[in-house]
Amino acid sequence: MTLRSLLPSRGGPPHVREATTEDAPALAAIHAGAFHRGWDAAEFERLLADRCAHAHVLQLGTRGAPQGFVLSHLVVPEAEILSIALAVPVRGKGYARILLDYHLGRLAFAGGRCSHLEVAADNEPALRLYRRAGYVEVGRRKGYYAGVQGAADALVMRRDF
Repeated sequence: MTLRSLLPSRGGPPHVREATTEDAPALAAIHAGAFHRGWDAAEFERLLADRCAHAHVLQLGTRGAPQGFVLSHLVVPEAEILSIALAVPVRGKGYARILLDYHLGRLAFAGGRCSHLEVAADNEPALRLYRRAGYVEVGRRKGYYAGVQGAADALVMRRDF
């Protein structure tokens, strides 16, 4: 499999850049398509304006619309991934790994030494992504996520840089 085979017919190669508050509406739309309870644009503006926020956007090509994002809160030396999501058309193509790897590298460059996150125990695609990126389970929160099909446990995961 080549990188070219992962790309849609238009848009160009994956490009990751720092997110800005101007991205808030697009990030809110992506988030709403990925989670039971999405965050609105105002919430993203607030989160992105926080001095401890580190966020990156995935685009296809340097001028493409955001297709995914990852948002973390970094208080050196610990980072917490608050959210990561991709637009439906680009899921399952390896873009989440590109985005996550870039983001973790930037967190390490900024002084981060470890990263924590919470993920629904039944979210198999996310669990595969995190495990392949070196995260290990360090805890469980029973019934943490309310969902359409009832409550799901949250797995607490950690990765050292």
